[in-house]
Amino acid sequence: MLKSEKFFGKRESVTEVKPTAPAVADKPAGSGLAVAAPAVAPVASVSPVARVVPASIANAPSAAVTSSASNADVRSKLTVGPNIKLRGVEITDCDTLVVEGRVEASIDSRVIQISEKGAFIGTAEFDIAEIRGEFDGDLTVRQKLVVYSSGRVTGKVRYGKLVIEEGGQLSGDVQLSTSVAKGLTVAAG
Repeated sequence: MLKSEKFFGKRESVTEVKPTAPAVADKPAGSGLAVAAPAVAPVASVSPVARVVPASIANAPSAAVTSSASNADVRSKLTVGPNIKLRGVEITDCDTLVVEGRVEASIDSRVIQISEKGAFIGTAEFDIAEIRGEFDGDLTVRQKLVVYSSGRVTGKVRYGKLVIEEGGQLSGDVQLSTSVAKGLTVAAG
């Protein structure tokens, strides 16, 4: 029987290698990128690997790198995917609602987009509504309601501006919104 020195023998020692490159190198000419080398290589046989870091991040103070986007740039979006059913809820703090499944809810938001296979049932107020699927209920659109050729809207509908593509359906109690109609005068005859 043979003994293996490597299997039962001493462990090989691990030595650390100190980096020879500075922590952050100068920017290469015209590239806009800086190269950052690791502080310490873990094993002697491994050479340091450079990471490419955008110059704006490499030269920026650490607080700026970790700060999050401002609240003005952040938009909340809820997507109800195909074959998903969302029932009996009130949706709040949502800028854009994308409906690809079925939603039974109440919402006051900025934008709704209902896909061809999507359906919304309930009470809704939006700035802009784009309907390619079905809407049934109370719909108030403060700015613009667009009903595409595959879209069908039924119920109590109030709108600022209305666009109906050929083939689109709109039925029920449909009126120009009172907030827009305030500026109109009607001639009595």
